Amino acid sequence: MKNVAIMTDSNSGIVQSEAKELGITVLPMPFMIKGETYYEDINLTQEEFYSMLEEGEDISTSMPSMGDTLDTWNKLLEEYKEVLYIPMSSGLSGSCGAAKMMSLDFDGKVEVVDNHRISVTQKQSVLDAMELAEKGYSAREIREILEKEKDESTIYIMVDTMYYLKKGGRVTPAAAAIGSVLKIKPVLAILGEKLDAFSIARTVKSAKSTMIKQMKKDYENRFHDPEGKNMHLALAYTCTKEVADEWRKEVEEAFPGAQIIMDPLSLSVSCHIGPGALAIACSKKIEV
Repeated sequence: MKNVAIMTDSNSGIVQSEAKELGITVLPMPFMIKGETYYEDINLTQEEFYSMLEEGEDISTSMPSMGDTLDTWNKLLEEYKEVLYIPMSSGLSGSCGAAKMMSLDFDGKVEVVDNHRISVTQKQSVLDAMELAEKGYSAREIREILEKEKDESTIYIMVDTMYYLKKGGRVTPAAAAIGSVLKIKPVLAILGEKLDAFSIARTVKSAKSTMIKQMKKDYENRFHDPEGKNMHLALAYTCTKEVADEWRKEVEEAFPGAQIIMDPLSLSVSCHIGPGALAIACSKKIEV
């Protein structure tokens, strides 16, 4: 029997095909659309999601059902001694708290990580967990290490329109209307467990510059690593691949030599910020 099964949810941006390649399990997040339940990367693709979003469909996110989560754990425990589950941040969803409660019935065989991660930083936690498991760490030890490092990450997101923030109650209708008239590009930040406003830019170019400058400041002042030698750097997007590739080139010029992971932004975040967004994220490398 194998030791530790690594499991996450689709908020990590890890698709089912990549999960198979990595040897991990990804629980698909459910979405409610037109009274129907869809599951990310199962019967809901990125293209279908954005098409419905832009057509004005009312799309809401939901937590994975208790039954789906429990069934997945029980299946994994037929092959593994322990399960380590890395869901999205408890500050952005109730699914983490629910999973922690359910894990109490598994006599320590299921460990649920709450390390305030989402999207590309959550994916990095999965990769870190895989490395730790290969080194022989137990599920509990990995959880403790990941949670100890929970505040060592940052995400900055440029939003193309304030419409979806207004729709989700993140800003008032009046503020969204002013933003539309002025064509401003809000920059949001996820530092720890909350999604908050960070800055306002007039243009996409200005928003990109703001995110790059702030990330450099974080490297130097927050992480005390101006050259980024001990940092993971990642990009995410809800725009076209061509626009995202251009963003990657700009970041590579700003951070020469950095190894950059780039993935589409997870749909649970995209639902609230809409298409046309660009993001840059970092997380500190784990030393054990």
